[in-house]
Amino acid sequence: MAPLTTNGRGAEQRFDVNLSILFTELPLLERPAAAAAAGFTAVELWWPWIDTPTPPQSELDALKRALDDAGTQLVGLNFYAGRLPGPDRGAVSVPGEEAERFRANVSVAAGFAASVDCPALNALYGNRVEGVDAHLQDTLALDNLVLAARAASDAGAILLIEALNKPESPLYPLVSAESAIAVVDRVNEATGLDNAAFLLDLYHLSMNGEDLNEVIYRYADKTGHVQIADNPGRGAPGTGSLPLDDLIGRLRKAGYAGWIGLEYKPGDRPSAEAFGWLAN
Repeated sequence: MAPLTTNGRGAEQRFDVNLSILFTELPLLERPAAAAAAGFTAVELWWPWIDTPTPPQSELDALKRALDDAGTQLVGLNFYAGRLPGPDRGAVSVPGEEAERFRANVSVAAGFAASVDCPALNALYGNRVEGVDAHLQDTLALDNLVLAARAASDAGAILLIEALNKPESPLYPLVSAESAIAVVDRVNEATGLDNAAFLLDLYHLSMNGEDLNEVIYRYADKTGHVQIADNPGRGAPGTGSLPLDDLIGRLRKAGYAGWIGLEYKPGDRPSAEAFGWLAN
């Protein structure tokens, strides 16, 4: 494969690089150019400013210039999600200061997405908080996701809802495709915009022991973005046992025509050397 190839059905096989897990040996503003040098035209990011939901406009402008200068399209961006990587898994359902930080971030992230024509914004749900009623967290989450969905719509983007895996995220409540889809449906019902969609991460779902073929069959039509890594190890395709070529083929046959994010660890080597599987 190559970063942009054609399969037997004439559809583009499109891969983008997650610059928050690959090329992290480089400063943020150098990563788009490194991805372009590796042959990629599209990238995605977790929220790059871990410490603040509202970075200075000069830093937003600098990232936009880095993307433009590299000729890379930003195809996915997380809303503010707390310390990621780290103990946090989003702020949408976390009451108090974190929810306030998320709400402050919504217009900033959506505005940046609009400025670079980014088509998808991902809102991580957040961990369960000890001593806080789960129903109250879910009510807060829905309110915040409705706000995020409307801002994404104004920016010409979709809102993504992601399931994570329980072994690595034991306090995160969305640990199955079904649970994430339920949230997608609730948001779409509340807004009437129909712009909330499932972020189908094959690594996370495999870690949860889900039947990936069944997930693709049931939910491909509600999938707005796909991410991959092999399992075990969260390494590049071919380092584990997941049949990723077959699963991607099933997604394409089921009608998914969007980007596939490479969200895997490069291992003990420079990120630029972590794409040899694409040439096979």
